[in-house]
Amino acid sequence: MRKVYRGKDIEVSFDLDLCIHVAECLRGLPGAFDLNRRPWVLPDMAAADEVAEVVRLCPSGALLYRRLDGEPQEEHEGSTTVTPMRNGPLLVEGKVEVRREDGSIELLPRATLCRCGESQHKPFCDNQHIKVGFRAPGIPYRLHLSPVRPRLDQPISKAEDPRRN
Repeated sequence: MRKVYRGKDIEVSFDLDLCIHVAECLRGLPGAFDLNRRPWVLPDMAAADEVAEVVRLCPSGALLYRRLDGEPQEEHEGSTTVTPMRNGPLLVEGKVEVRREDGSIELLPRATLCRCGESQHKPFCDNQHIKVGFRAPGIPYRLHLSPVRPRLDQPISKAEDPRRN
C-alpha cells in the first residue's frame, strides 16, 4: 500500500511491499529522506528536481514521484528492459503493468521481480534470495549497509523496517 508525502512542487509515494532496501534515497538526499524523523519523507527539504532524480534511482519502484509544479512526470522512454542482478532479482525498467490480487492495476516505471522463486510477495522480490543463498549470473549491483539494510547476508522483514514506526 502506497503512502504519499506531499510537498509544494513534488509528491513522493512509497510502497514498503516493493522496497528491497537498497537505500538510494537515504544516501542520495538525507535531508529529504530521514529515518529518524516522522514523516521520514519531506519532499520540500530539497529542490523538486533533486528529489525526482533520487527517486528515479530506486530500482524497485517502491518510491515514485508526481510533479505538482508543471514539470514532466516520471516516465520511461523507450522499450522495457529486463536485467538480471547477480544472485538477485530481475531489474525491470519501462512500462511495468502490475495487476494486484485485488484486481487493481498500477503502472510502474521500475520494478524488481523475484527470480529465486522464494519471495512471499511474488512477483516482486522481497530479498528471500539472500536467505536461501540463491546464485545466478547477472550484473553486479552494489548494495550498501544502511539503517534499512543493516546486514548484507540476510533479508529484513517489514516489521524490522524502521520506516514502519
